[in-house]
Amino acid sequence: MYVWIWRHLPGNTAVRATLSLVLFAAVAALLLFVVFPAVEPHLPFNRVTISSG
Repeated sequence: MYVWIWRHLPGNTAVRATLSLVLFAAVAALLLFVVFPAVEPHLPFNRVTISSG
C-alpha cells in the first residue's frame, strides 16, 4: 500500500517525502479530531466499577 502511494505521488524524492509527511499529518489529524471523538462514547473504558468486599 505504501509503495502504491509512493509511486502515485508527483515529483522527485524530496517532494514525495514532503508530500508523504503532509499526508501522514492529515490522516493523523483526521483520526484525532474526527474519528476518535466519534467512536469514544461507544468504548467501554469509562464504565469502571470498583467493588469493595
